[in-house]
Amino acid sequence: MKQIGMKRTLAALAASLGVCSALAPGAASAQASDQWQYGAIIYGWLPTIGGNTTFPAGTGSSIDIDADTILSHLKFTFMGAFEARRNQWGLYTDLIYLNVGGSKTATRDVTLGGVPLPGGVTGDFNLDIKSTIWTIAGEYRVATDQTSSVDVLGGARLADLKQSLGWNFSADLGPFNPSRSGNQEVSINKWDAIVGAKGRIAISDDRAWFVPWYADVGTGQTDLTWQALGGLGYSFKWGEVIAVWRYMDYNFKSGSPVEKLTLNGPALGVAFHW
Repeated sequence: MKQIGMKRTLAALAASLGVCSALAPGAASAQASDQWQYGAIIYGWLPTIGGNTTFPAGTGSSIDIDADTILSHLKFTFMGAFEARRNQWGLYTDLIYLNVGGSKTATRDVTLGGVPLPGGVTGDFNLDIKSTIWTIAGEYRVATDQTSSVDVLGGARLADLKQSLGWNFSADLGPFNPSRSGNQEVSINKWDAIVGAKGRIAISDDRAWFVPWYADVGTGQTDLTWQALGGLGYSFKWGEVIAVWRYMDYNFKSGSPVEKLTLNGPALGVAFHW
């Protein structure tokens, strides 16, 4: 099967699902409460996006994209996270909708079946990615004192991805290769069960400064998904400001049009509690 491979660097402005560890109500109020407590966070994430996608291109051929590739800008995004807690038990949900796209014109930064394009042949490419990642989980507080807390959690995460590629070559590449121009779309919708832990540690005498952390791992309709984050936060009377570094990774099952997806970069959020 003929293939086209591409590599390039991506820096896409995005926003994402929850800095979950920042949602524990109150920076130092880690003690259990008989009253319902709630938290919400809004934030932005600036990750590098990587991965690999295979687009059918007709005549038995395919176009393979290393997704650290064409993308260059954010078109639209929505993000939000919410948590409710009573005593040691809690529930939270996180949602991200991301729409990014980009283009590359007159490039020879491709190969055809592992072979460079013929001399004088260039390609124009347009890539769009729309994704919804939704996490819902229950949690239980296993450790708490005036300066720290630790929760264990279990739940599920949905990855709904749609990727569209348009291409145009400056010359025909032969009957068994992708046509000179075309458009193709691939999509996946996968659920995974996840388990993990999250917490926070106060690092100042007044407990205003704290370190949030989070990690989970899961599998199901994908081979493996996992994420981790850590950073620094500061508590005010009205809420908190949190800065973290976050990494998220998906390995999809063999034969899936999207083989891998990674998101890696800094995030800044504002949390509110009531």
